[in-house]
Amino acid sequence: MPALLVGSITVTDPAAWARYVQAVGATFAPHGGRVLGRGVLARTLTGEAAGERIVVVEFPDLSALTRWHDSPEYQALVPLREAGARVSLTAYEA
Repeated sequence: MPALLVGSITVTDPAAWARYVQAVGATFAPHGGRVLGRGVLARTLTGEAAGERIVVVEFPDLSALTRWHDSPEYQALVPLREAGARVSLTAYEA
């Protein structure tokens, strides 16, 4: 069953965030991940938005998503992610 990674993002340091975004994409493919979409908040229709930006990445299954998240390649980018933004990552089975 496919799994979706949803990232809700509020950028705090645009330069650090740009470096993170430039590097993170290469960490998805080895785990079967592909970016389905990225976006910037245009309008809140109901409730409160979790961030000003969003990313959705599809993985073959929850195990692949977890392997990506726990991989040394991704974990090496976590300090840069934290320097650049407040990020909430959630996983969903599709």
